[in-house]
Amino acid sequence: MTENEVAREIVDAAYKIHTTLGPGLLESVYREVMEYELKKRGLRVQKEVGVPVIYEEVALEVGFRLDLIVEDLVIIELKSVEKVLPVHHKQLLTYLRLKNKRLGLLINFNVTLIKDGIGRIANGMPT
Repeated sequence: MTENEVAREIVDAAYKIHTTLGPGLLESVYREVMEYELKKRGLRVQKEVGVPVIYEEVALEVGFRLDLIVEDLVIIELKSVEKVLPVHHKQLLTYLRLKNKRLGLLINFNVTLIKDGIGRIANGMPT
């Protein structure tokens, strides 16, 4: 699968989850359900992946954990917040850079319409 095909599956899964569960749950609930839904669709999913910081060619484990990586192609950062802040986009950009990935989705489930809660960042640029 290509990055875009994986992203389409993720967006479709987010829509299904949001339609079924609605907004207002904890991020950890959406993470578990998203992992389940994507695996049910036959996708490989890694959850709470450690992200080391490379400093002077040394990998330092400093406690960064990204939510999900799907098919080793797309990083998903999940939120359940009233408003997505610029720092949330920067967090995903940092994960993309540190994991050497090109595509990330920032999904905030705490919205009335899920389409308003999905942000795409490709090649370091919001799309």
